[in-house]
Amino acid sequence: MSTAPLAASVPPRPGISFFERYLSLWVALCIVVGIALGHALPNLFGVIASAEVANVNLVVAVLIWLMIVPMLLKIDFGALGSVRQHWKGVGVTLFINWAVKPFSMALLGTFFLGYLFAPLLPEGQAPSYIAGLILLAAAPCTAMVFVWSNLCDGEPNFTLSQVALNDLIMVFAFAPLVGLLLGVASITVPWDTLALSVGLYIVVPVVVAQFLRRTVLASGGQAALDRLLAGLGPVSLTALLATLVLLFGFQGEAILAQPLVIALIAVPILIQVYFNAGLAYWLSRKFGVAWCVAAPSALIGASNFFELAVAAAISLFGITSGAALATVVGVLVEVPVMLSVVAIVKRTRGWYERGTTA
Repeated sequence: MSTAPLAASVPPRPGISFFERYLSLWVALCIVVGIALGHALPNLFGVIASAEVANVNLVVAVLIWLMIVPMLLKIDFGALGSVRQHWKGVGVTLFINWAVKPFSMALLGTFFLGYLFAPLLPEGQAPSYIAGLILLAAAPCTAMVFVWSNLCDGEPNFTLSQVALNDLIMVFAFAPLVGLLLGVASITVPWDTLALSVGLYIVVPVVVAQFLRRTVLASGGQAALDRLLAGLGPVSLTALLATLVLLFGFQGEAILAQPLVIALIAVPILIQVYFNAGLAYWLSRKFGVAWCVAAPSALIGASNFFELAVAAAISLFGITSGAALATVVGVLVEVPVMLSVVAIVKRTRGWYERGTTA
């Protein structure tokens, strides 16, 4: 079978941009700016908080759409036909993303935040933090995976097809999985709001992005799509940072009262990332998966669609909730942790290839 049509659909292999490389720094600055503005302009933040329809904050909803739609434009669902070419790697990644990661995060969150760190956390907030971690782990990463895969010379067709498959599964599995895990963690599930969140932040953006993608490709080809993606990249990042400023504007009092909370929330996130990346990498080696597939498989298995997690947490529990704060901690640690995973899989390539049998 010719692979020319498929190769043409693979997005350009991106390097990590200046803003992406220092995303953790920008998040830290957003914390400072948001807290300062929250103290200086409490009335403005009150007006923003009141701009809600059916539990959806309109300001935040617009910002999140500006975050998510440009990322979904990169996904070509036509690439799903290539899944069978790397079926072992796809199987490993699906197992990690949907059968391991959400459940391991729920266990780690419950152990660390529900028990071990509970005396150090604000009273009554542990369940909300755990809910945020569950939302973070229930959505596999979409956009940044292309960057991580490129940095470790991953197989681009595998990366594209795996991300497209995860996005398709997420449309149907995100709400049931989140509902199940929140219920197991004894957290009340607002099912109507969860369904609304899935529609607003997964289904509709996927439909809009795919319609726009096909329209642009039909009128101007891949070059036109590349120009559009390049132009929307800064918009997406700016919307993310603006959302974080708003969130920390509302969260300022809680953070100043207990700054240790952010560090404590980060502990289960860090353990979960390295555990799932390592498990995906080890399973790939056991099944004889080529390193160029195993490397992005480990990265896809470990990273999260934190933009969706932030959106869902705000919709389900509110912008001032502990759940929203927990998802933002995921944004804070994402880049440095994933860059460390990239470095690990590159340095262990020799060890990996000595152990594969296919």
